Amino acid sequence: MKKNILSIFFHLVPSFLLIALDQAAKYVVRTNFALHESRPVISGFFSLTYVQNRGAAWGVLSGWGLLLVALAVVMLAVLARYRRTIFGDGAFGRISFVLLIAGIIGNLIDRVVLGHVVDFLDFHVGQSHFPAFNVADSCICVGVGLYMISSFRVEGQKAKGKG
Repeated sequence: MKKNILSIFFHLVPSFLLIALDQAAKYVVRTNFALHESRPVISGFFSLTYVQNRGAAWGVLSGWGLLLVALAVVMLAVLARYRRTIFGDGAFGRISFVLLIAGIIGNLIDRVVLGHVVDFLDFHVGQSHFPAFNVADSCICVGVGLYMISSFRVEGQKAKGKG
């Protein structure tokens, strides 16, 4: 019982902190920027730009907000139910789980409350431009990346007879 409480604590606290950071950053942007307003941070490379994304990554499925909300809820349920099966008990797996949960919830809050996701981190080099994203998106991408790295490490250990 004590181990479960500690496990929940070590997963929920960092998730809530990341969700709070995501929502605070989005609030600052919503209240201090006009829609599509851009302010350079590093000229020619990085700006803060207020964008409303009604789709998933890069605007895919724009206008399908209810489907995206349902997908997020299903993913949260699957990740929570099968956490150990999917992520294992290693550090990368635990961190990946926390990041994914925080990212999904951060964007889910926007979709439910605002009807869109607030994006604002805007990178560009010359004419090349990466679509704006937010803290929750970063959590999801890093979480997926860590999950992939940990999966390759586990597969590599199994192939060498260590797993």
